[in-house]
Amino acid sequence: MSTVEHAWLPKATCDDTCVRAGGDRPGRPALATLRAVRRITCALLLLPLLPMLAVPMPGRSRGQRLYCRMFLRCLGVRITVSGGPIRNLRGVLVVSGHVSWVDIFTIGAVMPGAFVARADLVDWPAVGLAARIMKVIPIDRASLRRLPQVVGAVADRLRAGQTVVAFPEGTTWCGLAYGPFRPAMFQAAVDAERPVQPLRLTYHHRDGQRSTVTAFVGDDSLRQSLSRTVRARLTIVDVEVASLELPGADRRELAARCELAVRGPVTERFRHQPALAPVRAPRSRRAAPASSSVLPPPETAPTGPDCAPRRSPP
Repeated sequence: MSTVEHAWLPKATCDDTCVRAGGDRPGRPALATLRAVRRITCALLLLPLLPMLAVPMPGRSRGQRLYCRMFLRCLGVRITVSGGPIRNLRGVLVVSGHVSWVDIFTIGAVMPGAFVARADLVDWPAVGLAARIMKVIPIDRASLRRLPQVVGAVADRLRAGQTVVAFPEGTTWCGLAYGPFRPAMFQAAVDAERPVQPLRLTYHHRDGQRSTVTAFVGDDSLRQSLSRTVRARLTIVDVEVASLELPGADRRELAARCELAVRGPVTERFRHQPALAPVRAPRSRRAAPASSSVLPPPETAPTGPDCAPRRSPP
């Protein structure tokens, strides 16, 4: 893949200092190494089961959620879900902030779907196989001309009733700082007239302090990010389910609404937080504004109650 850089590519200001700021508390190196070996061995034992998720069969979505949870548990990552209920609607665009390759498995454990991801993701070990199983929609960072085709592919899948996951920041941030939501992918929801489900992902340690051990930013490598994750004593990621957002007619206005749902009224969202404060208790579900009520189900009403790591186009 070409390494051509373009001015329109989003770039995070995060670097290794961000990762150290939210790193795990120091412990015994020997115990951390033993913990890492045990966790990697557990994850490798799960890999032969991954191709089975591509077999069309009843309950495949439930199987994907279970597999992602088990894989994360092997790596020392636990998931908690808060906020509103997860509605069983067809054709939903799921969006969240982007911190790490771990985001893919985290969202896959809650709302599995096809991911919009950088084109070279399929070449990565383990993660690439999962990407192919999850039928990623590749996006080439070196070709802005192909962006409308990607948006069109996302819209087509939404119309077909599939769930699609995208990371509108367009690049990874450390989790202590955030980037703005780019409006490009929201055009797919507008064109397909399908709702958007914002998710707020928050990583923290067992003691409640914010964590950056899973971050994948700057010159970080997959090996370094994986090593930090499996050596940490415990990483907890809370998935807060916000209210569904109606697509409306303006992708920029839709992007702003979803960013507010994910970030809240953050006035300095592009700055690193000066201190790592304990994570607040999960908030009660907010009432959806008039412009974000749940979209009526499609004609065949359903029954029921990225990325790409680092950088990808807006």
